[in-house]
Amino acid sequence: MRSLFHLRRSAYEEMWLFAFWKHLGFAASSAEEAFGLTCRRWLHIQNISRGSLQFQCSFTLLDTSSLSRAIPNIRTLHLQRLLTRFQHLHSLSLSGCTQLPDSGLMQLQQYGPTLTALSLDCCFEITDDGLSFVANGCPSLTFINLYRCNITDAGLETLAKSCLGLEDVNLSYCWLITDHGIRVLVGNCSRISAIRISNCERVSGVGFEGCSETLVYLEAESCKLEPEGIAAIASGRGLEYLNISNLSWCIRGDGLGKIGAGFATRLKVLNLRLCRSMGSESVAAIAKGCPSLQEWNLAWCHEVRLSGWESIALNCRNLEKLHVNRCRNLCDRSLMALRNGCRKLSVLYMSGCPRISSNAIEFFRLFRGDVTIKKEEVLTVGPAWAFRR
Repeated sequence: MRSLFHLRRSAYEEMWLFAFWKHLGFAASSAEEAFGLTCRRWLHIQNISRGSLQFQCSFTLLDTSSLSRAIPNIRTLHLQRLLTRFQHLHSLSLSGCTQLPDSGLMQLQQYGPTLTALSLDCCFEITDDGLSFVANGCPSLTFINLYRCNITDAGLETLAKSCLGLEDVNLSYCWLITDHGIRVLVGNCSRISAIRISNCERVSGVGFEGCSETLVYLEAESCKLEPEGIAAIASGRGLEYLNISNLSWCIRGDGLGKIGAGFATRLKVLNLRLCRSMGSESVAAIAKGCPSLQEWNLAWCHEVRLSGWESIALNCRNLEKLHVNRCRNLCDRSLMALRNGCRKLSVLYMSGCPRISSNAIEFFRLFRGDVTIKKEEVLTVGPAWAFRR
C-alpha cells in the first residue's frame, strides 16, 4: 500500500500539471482533455524509455533507479504485466525471485529481443525449460547470471547455440553442469570473456580445451579440477584473471604447475588460496611461465618451501601484491629472498606465519620501505568490475 506521503505528492504533482495547462490559456474542459492526453503521452514515453528493471528482492541492487515497486513474491502474472509495459528493456534482473517458475520466463519469447543482460541468480525453480524460453527470445544477450539455477548441460547447450554473442556467464553452484556443457559454451560463444563456475563439482576443466583467446576471466573456486583440466583452462592463451582457490582436497600432486606451461603469459591475477597441497615445484613453474603476474594469492599454501619463494623473488618482476597469510613453511630466509627480489612489490599480506621472526619482519621493513605489510587476509582478489555482478 502506498504511503500517505506518496499519495499527497502524487496528487500535488497532478494538480500542478493541471494548473500549468490552465495557465497556458486552455478553457477548463480543454485543459482537462489536454492534460489527460499529455499524461498518457508521458507515461508512454516513460515506458518505452526505461532500459533496466529489477526488484526489491534482488540480492544485488545494480541501480536503485531501476527498481520496481515492492512485490513480495514475483510470479508469472507480475512479470507478464511488467514486460508488457516495458517493452524496450536492455537489462532485466530477476535476482532473488526464488519462487518464479519456468513459465514466468515464457514472455521473454515476445519481449526479450532487446535484452543484453539477464540476472536469474537464486531463481531456484528455473530449469532447462525456462532457459529454453530465454534462448528462443533473447538472441542479443551478452551477460547472463544463472547462479544456483537448477539447469543441466542440455539447457546450457540450448542457450549457447542461440545466444552466440554471450560474453559473461555465471554458472556458480549449478551443480548439474559438467565438462560437456562447458565445451559447448566455449565452442559456440566465440566472444566469451568471463565465466564463473565456482562449486560446480562435476567440472574437471577439460571442457575448456581450445577455448578462445577472448576468455580473460575465469572463476573456478572449489571445483574438482584435474591436471589435464588445468592445462585446458590455460590453453586459450588469453587469461588475465584466474581463481582456482580451495583445490587442496581434489587436485593430484603438483598439477597446478601446468598453469606455467607457457599458455598463461598474459595472466595478471592468480588466486590459489587454500591450495594446501601445492608444492614449490608448481610455484616455480608458474613464476617462470607467467611473467605478467601482478597479484598472487598463496595464502594457506603450506607446502611452498624456500625454493618456491626464491623462484618468485627471481622471476616475478611485475608482481605488485603477494598474499602469504598462514603459510607454515614461509621462513626468515624465504622473506629475505622476497625482500631482495620482486622489485615492483608494493603490498605484502602476511599474518599467521609461525616460522617468521619479528627480526626478519623489521629487516624487511628497513630495506623495503616501499612495501606495505598488511596483516589482514583478503578472501577475494582481482579487478573491481569482476564483483559487480
